Amino acid sequence: MTTRTPISNRALWIVQGLLAFLFLWAGTMKLVLPVEAMTRQIPLPGLFLRFIGVAEVLGAMGLILPGLLRIRQGLTPLAAAGLTIIMAGATVVTLASGGGAAALMPLVVGILAGFSAYGRKECLT
Repeated sequence: MTTRTPISNRALWIVQGLLAFLFLWAGTMKLVLPVEAMTRQIPLPGLFLRFIGVAEVLGAMGLILPGLLRIRQGLTPLAAAGLTIIMAGATVVTLASGGGAAALMPLVVGILAGFSAYGRKECLT
């Protein structure tokens, strides 16, 4: 296990907290909004959007709870890696639907999730 400086640990916690808030909000919206309203904005099947919502909510919890509770801390980099994959897909879907500049947001969020996964990877060893 590597030793981490307090500054980098703090930076990872800040990024994880912001990502958890973002994914909890986005996932909850995908779970409570009517399917018709979501499919007008995002060209994907409604059940798939619900699945993504569940994955985002669980990923948000996986970013925070293992570290706070000090239980199964190896789940944090796995949750971050899963959220990185979701955001890579969101970037591709946004680009495919003609949103060139709009694809910047999921790209940046995906990079931050990847940073979190990389920063917490020592929990897996």
